Amino acid sequence: MIEAGSHILSSLIGIPNFLLYMVVGAALLALFLYVYTRITPHDEFALIRQGNWTAALAVSGAMIGFVIPLGKAMAQATSIPDMLVWGLAAFVVQLLAYGVARLVIRDLPEQIGNNTAAAGTLLGAISIASGVLNASAMTL
Repeated sequence: MIEAGSHILSSLIGIPNFLLYMVVGAALLALFLYVYTRITPHDEFALIRQGNWTAALAVSGAMIGFVIPLGKAMAQATSIPDMLVWGLAAFVVQLLAYGVARLVIRDLPEQIGNNTAAAGTLLGAISIASGVLNASAMTL
């Protein structure tokens, strides 16, 4: 019984680090969403409020594509600066993924504005695929 109590107590010691990494991770996600929605020529959140589910698919894919490597960065980071370096890498890869999608679908903003599901789905898939590749490439 004493052993279980000390095990729980030793686990609780990690709570400050957990909170720190969660706050920094959430701040990076918020910053990513802010920048991402500013570099796109359409206002994703305004479109989503209007019921445009294509915009929701696109921005959701970008969020997931960013959070997958960010999660990997958090899991393997030895410090907050280390996490920030790899989080920045994830950030850049997602912005590049959007650029690739713009090359593939030349009228992407118009397609999203017109609620063309195919365009939003492809953008979401490109974003998620980029995030999975990015996370997989992160090695110690």
